[in-house]
Amino acid sequence: MAKLISTYEEIISAALALPPSARAMLAEHLMESLDAEDQENIDALWAVEAARRDRELEDGTVTAIPGEEVLKRLQSRTVCTSRHVNPDNHVNSVK
Repeated sequence: MAKLISTYEEIISAALALPPSARAMLAEHLMESLDAEDQENIDALWAVEAARRDRELEDGTVTAIPGEEVLKRLQSRTVCTSRHVNPDNHVNSVK
């Protein structure tokens, strides 16, 4: 018969004793359990948002921006604001 794990510390200790692949599977299951509670509501909200955006495009309230243009704009923002850490843990801004 398996020993019953009852405290948080025992659960953490047992989980950390698992091989990496089993810990990854456990982490995935735990994350899915958190997402499952609200996922139906999240999906419904995104469906409403998608319908709203589609209506705006159809009635001309907004104009679509080609994907390539969006990516160029995002890339230029990223290049201007990126920060990198060098091996000595000094932060340098990218110009």
